Amino acid sequence: MSSATTTSLNSPIILHLGPVLARLSESDFYEFCQLNRDLRIERTENGDLIIMAPTGGNTGWRNLALSSQLWNWCDRDGTGIGFDSSTGFLLPNGAKRSPDASWVLRERWDALSDEQQEEFPPLAPDFVMELLSKHDALEELRSKMREYIANGVRLGWLIDRFSQRVEVYRAGQGPVTLDHPTMVNGDPELPGFVLDLTQIW
Repeated sequence: MSSATTTSLNSPIILHLGPVLARLSESDFYEFCQLNRDLRIERTENGDLIIMAPTGGNTGWRNLALSSQLWNWCDRDGTGIGFDSSTGFLLPNGAKRSPDASWVLRERWDALSDEQQEEFPPLAPDFVMELLSKHDALEELRSKMREYIANGVRLGWLIDRFSQRVEVYRAGQGPVTLDHPTMVNGDPELPGFVLDLTQIW
């Protein structure tokens, strides 16, 4: 049947469901997530569920700072759609992931049907941000960033607020680490988007 592993109350719970989950359609899985809206649920390409509790206050307000800066740029730029951490995307490898903030080119978004837009969009965002929280494992987030890039994400930022570092991921390149930056620039993928990190540190 299934088993669960966890290391602490605040750590993600991993459920190994195997063929149980495989019998669920994408719509069934979406409904399952809607029935558990207080939880952030991701699915790996192997079918395991990763269940995360709501974030704590220090991470929550920083996530809002990330999302609000991305939204302000989206509103001015108009070439794409921004999303917060509650949005799940179905990646080409079958995983369902929810970045802390993300962005999709409008032409790719508009190519989806109304039903696809309403549920978990079946695409990889063009841009993602992940913010390391107290209970996150850095190597697991790095693995997630590599998965994003392998599935078509063009630009990804892994933000480590504890070390004040940003790891920049791009397709066809190794990650580049920025130490103690006060800002990070989204050019050329997101022209004109500059994230003010003084609000995050």
